[in-house]
Amino acid sequence: MFKDLMSSRRFAPLFWCQLCSALNDNFLKNALIMLILFGLGGAGSSVGVWDRVLVPLAGVVFIAPFFILSALGGELADRYDKAAMAASVKLAEIPIAGLAAAGFFLHSVVILFVSLALFGIVAALFGPVKYGILPEKLKTAELPAGNALVEGATFLAILAGTIAGGVAVKSAGTPELVVGVILVLAVVSWGFARAIPVVGSAAPGLAITANPWTSTVALLRELKGDARLWSGGHIVSWFWLVGSVALALVPALVKDRLGGNEDVVTLCLTTFVVGIAAGSVLAARASHGTPNLSLVPLGAALMGLCALAIAVLAGLVVPGAEPVTPKLLLGTLNGLALLAALCGLAIGGGLYIVPAFAAVQAWSPPEARARVIAAVNVMNAAYMVAAGALVAALQAAGVGVPPLFAVLAILTLGVPIYVLRAWGAHGLRLPAIGA
Repeated sequence: MFKDLMSSRRFAPLFWCQLCSALNDNFLKNALIMLILFGLGGAGSSVGVWDRVLVPLAGVVFIAPFFILSALGGELADRYDKAAMAASVKLAEIPIAGLAAAGFFLHSVVILFVSLALFGIVAALFGPVKYGILPEKLKTAELPAGNALVEGATFLAILAGTIAGGVAVKSAGTPELVVGVILVLAVVSWGFARAIPVVGSAAPGLAITANPWTSTVALLRELKGDARLWSGGHIVSWFWLVGSVALALVPALVKDRLGGNEDVVTLCLTTFVVGIAAGSVLAARASHGTPNLSLVPLGAALMGLCALAIAVLAGLVVPGAEPVTPKLLLGTLNGLALLAALCGLAIGGGLYIVPAFAAVQAWSPPEARARVIAAVNVMNAAYMVAAGALVAALQAAGVGVPPLFAVLAILTLGVPIYVLRAWGAHGLRLPAIGA
């Protein structure tokens, strides 16, 4: 099924469009993080002790627009053809990439944060299009595979963006390479968006709410009216909270606990992304034509146990006098165990999110699907922004990485109980299709 989807015009242009877009988002974000932590060309941080606050704040700045504008994006995606919407949104991304280019040329953290926020606005408007169009183009039996490819590609973009952003900032004495990548990806993403087939709007008579806050509140109220979708939104959002917190903590884990360099950050994030991709593929293969909801509590339990293992292992590590390289990390038992725990957390995440989100898509009414996805995106953003702000505040107050992972683990181990109470053991055995 994966091969059929990737060779089909129903799916392939959307896949490559969102891959390039997510790659650009993460390239910019991670290049900014590396610039904050290590400076351009390894020249050193230019923000001093504020680096521990600015790194998680970068994630908050990117995600915050999802909370404000996802509802508007959902209304626009239902009101107009989603393929046309994708092309328009991706066209708007090109001048924003130009602003980011200026930020790198000027070595301006402020301009880069503004650019990151604007990329977040584009992503917030594109999210309901990206996920709302999948059930229009794919059969219900194809949704798990389609979602696995999209989720896997999203985290592959995080990996590639992290590696490329880190390498570019570390090795470049001048910003031309970084700037070129950002501009090229923006143009290529727009080109793929134009190739998505046009099928018409789902709700052509829908009135667009002028006030984004009003539409956000209304969408959440409508979602809450469907208990199954409302609980599904919370379940999906917890995955994004865990993923965003883990990715935000990895640089601090490497720098403060392991005494590692940029290459160790890349190794840890590579391990995480490979785990997400592996878990997503396993979930798709275990779905057998319909989302396998029994994987959701299993994935949550695995995430919680592995996060707890990371907390324990991070607490046992004592940084040495010499910087730790990937080779040194892989040569220690604690280092291998830490990477294994990080990979296990990610595999659990893939097992968890693919069936959970496919079920939400399948349960959504076709004429309101983009708005349902938008409402879930609002919930995702609220979870991530609140968690990111709290992590930044706690790190500023001196709370270390091990206790933060421990709290994340304890909360995540409670998620299987919520899933069973929300959907019931019987519900987890039923096909996630139909009303």
